[in-house]
Amino acid sequence: MKLTSLVAAACMALTGTAALAQDAPVKVGMITTLSGGGAGLGIDTRDGFLLAAKLAGNDNLDIVVEDDQRKPDIAVQLADKMIQSEKVDVLTGIVWSNLAMAVVPAATAQGKFYLSTNAAPSALAGKGCNPNYFSVSYQNDNLHEAAGAYVKDAGYTKPFILAPNYPAGQDSLTGFKRLYGGELAGEVYTKLGQTDYAAEIAQIRASGADSIFFFLPGGMGISFLKQYADSGLDLPVVGPAFSFDQGILQAVGDAAMGVKNTSQWNKDIDNAANATFVEEFQKEYGRLPSLYAAQGYDTANLLLSAMAKADVSDADAFRAALKAAEFDSVRGDFSFAANNHPIQDIYVREVIKEGDVFTNKIIGTALEDHSNAYVDECSM
Repeated sequence: MKLTSLVAAACMALTGTAALAQDAPVKVGMITTLSGGGAGLGIDTRDGFLLAAKLAGNDNLDIVVEDDQRKPDIAVQLADKMIQSEKVDVLTGIVWSNLAMAVVPAATAQGKFYLSTNAAPSALAGKGCNPNYFSVSYQNDNLHEAAGAYVKDAGYTKPFILAPNYPAGQDSLTGFKRLYGGELAGEVYTKLGQTDYAAEIAQIRASGADSIFFFLPGGMGISFLKQYADSGLDLPVVGPAFSFDQGILQAVGDAAMGVKNTSQWNKDIDNAANATFVEEFQKEYGRLPSLYAAQGYDTANLLLSAMAKADVSDADAFRAALKAAEFDSVRGDFSFAANNHPIQDIYVREVIKEGDVFTNKIIGTALEDHSNAYVDECSM
């Protein structure tokens, strides 16, 4: 899929202003998941990114979109093709941390910029950091750290925690334990892509847990929550946004009602950029945006802000323009830590129902101006 010169000048009226375009175009290679398990996450990522590009009206942005099918080998092949044949300047879009680990180090080693719309494994935040790698989403531990802090503050003393056994899952439980700091009823790593959780639910039942924390993104979370609801267990459930985000809540249904989850974004964050994003996303696509769409949107606007200040062929100037992060984030205050990962607020949300639509509302702030635990390990 190739989308070139996405926008007409008429689109500028949608935002009132348009980024100052540099003379040289910037070619972006977006590798994301558009089919199979987790396709909804990649579709929302793509749609948020493309919406920001459309609203900006910058004819110098050239975007190539490809489907990684959630397979690391496919992602590597696509990245090689984009770098060698398509001659992209910037790569973006990967949802899954195992795919990011397969693509990002090789891309940055070849002098390409990588702007992460989602995956942000700890290995790329600490000793594996790179000046050309920017996570626009978070650092993988962050939302789970916020959940750990919330569980501690809520007075739970024996949570049972589980996540898939891949880099983001490992970062998830590490992050939760870092800010929870107490006793666990149990800790389990599941298979990536697992859909049957009878054994794990039996373990939870026998564990004496007083609460559950899980990170199971996409269809994994849908399966777990439905099976948990049918199990008769009635323990409080806490998780990161990934299993309670807008794109999957309708599939989860009543099983998600009242669940507390942590996120750095929600549709009710009160700023002009977010209001525009939510309104224009619904107008363009006929659905409410998700966290993944918000991250795609912010990533595109970060890129556009850098294009307004520097030519991508001047790597040092373009890198500095990215680092400055002079764009209106849908999250409000946003800046980069020394290792190019965000400093931002992380909220506690509750799943509610507005009419017939399941969605989230912010009920508190778990962490303010939160960075990440790996900054001091990054030597750039």
